[in-house]
Amino acid sequence: MQLRTPYLRRPDLAIALTAILLSGCAAPGAVYPSLAVRDAERVKGRLQTVPVPVSPAMAAPLSADMTERLTQLQAAAVSAHRRFLDAAPGATRLVNAAAGASIASDSWSSAQVALAGLDSARSQAAVPLGDLDLMHAEASLSLSQSGAIDQARESVTSMIAQQDTILSALRGKLAS
Repeated sequence: MQLRTPYLRRPDLAIALTAILLSGCAAPGAVYPSLAVRDAERVKGRLQTVPVPVSPAMAAPLSADMTERLTQLQAAAVSAHRRFLDAAPGATRLVNAAAGASIASDSWSSAQVALAGLDSARSQAAVPLGDLDLMHAEASLSLSQSGAIDQARESVTSMIAQQDTILSALRGKLAS
């Protein structure tokens, strides 16, 4: 295919043509208009604002479904916490028996299984906490009262913190 435009075949001609065209953009000695604010652009007068009284939005109470779900989640967390506390003494006995034992020993393995059972019970208490977090977000978005949800979250969080303390102490005994 052959190029038909002569300036595309000759780059020096294309550069010269571009320079000629661009030189038309510059006007020698031209006086450009000032960019200062003109009289017509000045603002005259004053804007009077009227204060509008704003009443705070009242949060709606939790719906019956959310209240029922909140009760279910609290019951599930308390049940999981009870299972954890019921299993903790047995796990403590096994960990105390395995303290200082070698990793390959039966007592160490039994203690690890008991700790896994406690971890499982702790996880079952953490699931309602995640659901409570979701409920809190939903209540915040729908401008519902979230005081009861906050109290439930604090209660479940303190249960999980207690479980974490027990697990940490038992793991510390088994590690030394």
